[in-house]
Amino acid sequence: MSTTADLVAALKKELKAAQMTYADLARALGMAESSVKRMLAKGDMPLSRVDAICRALKLDFAELARRVADAQPLLAELSAEQERAVVADGKLLLVAINVLSQWTAEQMTTTYRLSEAEVVKYLAQLDRIGIIELKPLNRYRLKVAKTFRWRPHGPVMQYFREHVVLDYFGGGFDGEGETLQLVHGTISRALAPAFAERLQRVAQDFAQQHQTDQKLKPGAVEGYTLVLAMRSWEFEAFTRLRK
Repeated sequence: MSTTADLVAALKKELKAAQMTYADLARALGMAESSVKRMLAKGDMPLSRVDAICRALKLDFAELARRVADAQPLLAELSAEQERAVVADGKLLLVAINVLSQWTAEQMTTTYRLSEAEVVKYLAQLDRIGIIELKPLNRYRLKVAKTFRWRPHGPVMQYFREHVVLDYFGGGFDGEGETLQLVHGTISRALAPAFAERLQRVAQDFAQQHQTDQKLKPGAVEGYTLVLAMRSWEFEAFTRLRK
């Protein structure tokens, strides 16, 4: 939720954009200019006053709130507590993965054995957790960044290590658009971060393409899961053979 201070900061931007001076606003509110300056400098006022300023700006309060919400920094990752809440319920985890793929509520109920009431319940939980902002008609806005990732040693990744990894890598990776490559080598430690950065860019490109292709018809897209990894590692069976 946006704080009153966020709303006040947004109002200051709107006043500047509208080229409305403090004197102009004071006349519209029936207040002394000094009182308006003090009120905005303090950055704290009742919502009724915020609403009055919106009317003076001919700005809808809901629109102001939307602009404030859009300006909020997006999450690069969740807290461990938030992740524990996500994996506590298998259906909630499913809906969380779906919203990260920007599925609609209708797509979820059509594809999975989930009722509309269940989807709404889980969307509301994700709103409370902080992954989305739930809007009317079961629409939502993601509150995570394009570079969002699950915590490397957090509850969700632990769940995937225990329940998903074998299932994922058990596939043949021989379908259209699929590939699995295992490359081993020794390279300069100074160059390793550069390779990791390239992999991160591939992940960002994938995420950006996902956003772009949301405009396509359902039959024109296919669900893919991209896994990128790079670490200093040796197969345990090989390590046991070292002198």
